[in-house]
Amino acid sequence: MFRRVAVVFLALTAQTARADEPDLRAQASAGLRRAVAFYRTSVATEGGYLWRYSDDLARREGEGKATATQTWVQPPGTPAVGLAYLGAHEATGDPYYLEAAAEAARSLARGQLRSGGWDYRVEFAPKLRRDHAYRADGGAGGRNVTTLDDNTTQEAVRFLMRVDRAAKQKDTVVHAAAVFALDSLLKAQYPNGAWPQRYDTFPDPAKFPVRKASLPETWPRDYPGKDYRSYYTFNDNSLADVIDVLFEATRVYGDGKYRRAAEKGGDFILLAQLPDPQPGWAQQYDVDMHPAWARKFEPPAVTGGEAQGVMLTLLRLYRETGEKKYLEPLPRALAYYRKSQLPDGRLARFYELKTNRPLYFTKDYKPTHADDNLPTHYAFKVSSRLDAIEKEYARVKDLPPGGGKEPTTAPPGKVTVAQVAAVKATLAALDDKGRWVEGGRLKYHGPDDPTRRVIDSGTFVRNVRLLSAYLAATAPRPGDARKE
Repeated sequence: MFRRVAVVFLALTAQTARADEPDLRAQASAGLRRAVAFYRTSVATEGGYLWRYSDDLARREGEGKATATQTWVQPPGTPAVGLAYLGAHEATGDPYYLEAAAEAARSLARGQLRSGGWDYRVEFAPKLRRDHAYRADGGAGGRNVTTLDDNTTQEAVRFLMRVDRAAKQKDTVVHAAAVFALDSLLKAQYPNGAWPQRYDTFPDPAKFPVRKASLPETWPRDYPGKDYRSYYTFNDNSLADVIDVLFEATRVYGDGKYRRAAEKGGDFILLAQLPDPQPGWAQQYDVDMHPAWARKFEPPAVTGGEAQGVMLTLLRLYRETGEKKYLEPLPRALAYYRKSQLPDGRLARFYELKTNRPLYFTKDYKPTHADDNLPTHYAFKVSSRLDAIEKEYARVKDLPPGGGKEPTTAPPGKVTVAQVAAVKATLAALDDKGRWVEGGRLKYHGPDDPTRRVIDSGTFVRNVRLLSAYLAATAPRPGDARKE
């Protein structure tokens, strides 16, 4: 009896979801259009976006306070919002969303530096733009530092490429910016295949010999305060993001030079694996290929954080190329990190060189092996993804060359009850102005800031993606005989 009731309940639930679909689809389509129109016409600055706004748009911020003449590149800024627009276009075919994406892309192009990439923010006030070497303004003088930190330049390039593809390379501003950025990334690559965290000039190969990683005899225990931005960097998965962009560029433009640069980046990962008994990776390396200090809480050490992204990148490289050399480091690395797990199953962000003891910092930034007085702004312990990495390694390691591609995703068309409920909740939260306003504070405006309700670009991006996915899944298809 219970089973029969359960079956009837599930059948009725499924029927309810299908019966709601025509009405809900129309509501989702209208809601998406209203939300994008508000963001595009009321929130945008010169076609670009920040992270968070007070609900009256009087105060705003990215990763720091921002003015009404600034936009942000680092996600969830302009590229992330633009990619959401592009996803809406792909889901609906509505040219309005492609126009919105192209507008954001052209805004981003106005913030491109002479060095080829982007800083975290873009300034549009004419007098203040003189402090930046913007390519659109002739690139003379001013700040010219491209950053690969926090997926900043990489996300910008990814977005520009996708708009360029959607526009069939007919938008000359977008196309030129995308190609210039990609070619600058190639120029910024070191001879050993690495990239720096930031750059304003391109490396002289004679100054950067190709070496295998090794441990120094001694290393400074106290923070030396050196400029680390030119070091060979894995921090915040910057190299993984560049490799991802270059493989996508190969598909978008069909030019093998991008693929070769991505593979060269993979070869750096092989060089950077540290010797036994610590066959992992550091966050960054100096020119001698020794683990090195970055910020005052990022010491020379083996990292349990970025190393997991490194291992996933090696698997990605194998799936793209079929080259077994990218799998070779994984068994040793996985065994090492398994042995290094903390009692709660997590990994330390840092392990001391040679001793392999977990390395932490006190709140006044002194290195310690104790974990009872940690700064709260940084993850000194990270979740373990070793099970997932090992599972994927087992899946691909015996496949023939070229057979380890990403598994294909299921085609759209199946809408779950949970998805319907999420769409309804998202539409219910949309106000009559087309805003998703939520309770919250502005992080960088201090304790006296009166803001209690915010408009958040991260929320906007998630909701636009949710509605777009629903519209794509419920779009009429040729031969679809569903009864409405």
